Amino acid sequence: MNDPKSKLSRRHVVAGAGTVGALAAAAAVLPGAREAEPVSATAGARPEAGEAAGYRLTAHVQRYYQTTKV
Repeated sequence: MNDPKSKLSRRHVVAGAGTVGALAAAAAVLPGAREAEPVSATAGARPEAGEAAGYRLTAHVQRYYQTTKV
């Protein structure tokens, strides 16, 4: 368990986790480092009159269902 040849110790893991956390916090705070907000493909799409705004069986969904068949 306490092998002196081991290069990865608990101390190094904890220090690495702290470093990663600090870098993530710094990246969140920096003003110009943010990426653009993702835009939904259907952000401006409105359903036609009489169409439901919920679930639609599109070609993409049908293709997904085909890939899940066993």
